[in-house]
Amino acid sequence: MREKIKKFLAQNKNTDGLADEDDLFEKGFVDSLFALQLIMFLEREFKTHIPNELIKEDNFRSVDAIVGTVTSLQGQG
Repeated sequence: MREKIKKFLAQNKNTDGLADEDDLFEKGFVDSLFALQLIMFLEREFKTHIPNELIKEDNFRSVDAIVGTVTSLQGQG
């Protein structure tokens, strides 16, 4: 999962030197439009639905946070 997320990010941005815990918003990797693309990718790729109440910056702030969010959703299914 982690590698697929990082590959998606790398297709859209230069991720050289990006650590899994780095703040994607602070480093300019994610803006509001890209956040929507990222959510659509996650739902399609991992066959899950991200409910509106989980669409918060903190859940998508880093690769680690994204993995945690998707993993917790998959555990609910």
